[in-house]
Amino acid sequence: MGQFALIIAGAIALVLIITLVKMVKIVPQQRNDVVERLGKYNRTLTPGLNILVPFIDQVRTKVDLREQVQSFPPQPVITSDNLVVSIDTVLYYKVVEPVRATYEIANFIQAIEQLTVTTLRNVIGSMDLERSLTSRDVVNSQLASVLDENTGRWGIKVTRVEIKAIEPPPSIRDAMEKQMRAERDRRAAILNAEGVKQSQILTAEGEKQAAVLRADGDRQARILQAEGQAKAIKLVVDAIHVAEPDNKVMAWQYLQALPQIAAGASNKLWIIPAEVTKLLEGISSRFGDLVESPGAAEAAKTAGDEAEREVARMSAEAEAAVRQIENDTRP
Repeated sequence: MGQFALIIAGAIALVLIITLVKMVKIVPQQRNDVVERLGKYNRTLTPGLNILVPFIDQVRTKVDLREQVQSFPPQPVITSDNLVVSIDTVLYYKVVEPVRATYEIANFIQAIEQLTVTTLRNVIGSMDLERSLTSRDVVNSQLASVLDENTGRWGIKVTRVEIKAIEPPPSIRDAMEKQMRAERDRRAAILNAEGVKQSQILTAEGEKQAAVLRADGDRQARILQAEGQAKAIKLVVDAIHVAEPDNKVMAWQYLQALPQIAAGASNKLWIIPAEVTKLLEGISSRFGDLVESPGAAEAAKTAGDEAEREVARMSAEAEAAVRQIENDTRP
């Protein structure tokens, strides 16, 4: 009798423990539990400690309220130019109403996937291949708008839709690669031709400017040389007029110029005109007078030396100006 009582007491204690376990329900953060009582929706358990009626209340679903990421397999889609492309999509969503997500639809993940596929085919079907490849933002925004509008009644909030990849057929990819390669080659050829053209233009302009500067330098050098020679000749003539030399002085100057005439290495044979012979006769006849008149000879020599020094100075100035012009015009 005592053993039977112990068994009964142990059974009652076990039932009480199980009842307490069934009564206490702890819900973690960011989760809601939908509770049914006798098969009918009763309430939604929020995070924390909750008390249930044992064997009457039952948790139907445990709904995660965090944002979820769902990746869908590639879907074949036909563009407006009758090309089949494979599109991968990624969906970001979260449950905002656990009761609706539980009772309004049996499997909201499958429903969202099918809705994404149909919407994607409608959007891509109105675009050609080139536009679909370059308009991902437009496709994403249209998909998010349509999905958010249709999933709202299920208690689902679609926050974002992204297209991971758009894969054209292999033949189209090869054609696109060839087109891009041809376009790059064309741009490279154009840039190369423009570079060669610009180089030739700059070279021609540089040669033109250099030729103009050289010509201008030569012109100025010749002008300065001519001016120097003119000034030298003028000084000589003025010196002659000031000194008023007679025939004796001219004879003396001619005698001084004879060694310079004979200094050339190629002067092997001299042809003396008759006028020069007559002049030499006059020089020889007056040479004695020059010897007898040393004052006149000295005056003629002094005037000739001064004229030579002035001519040398003017020639040096002209040569210096010519060198300066050459240095300035040198590239």
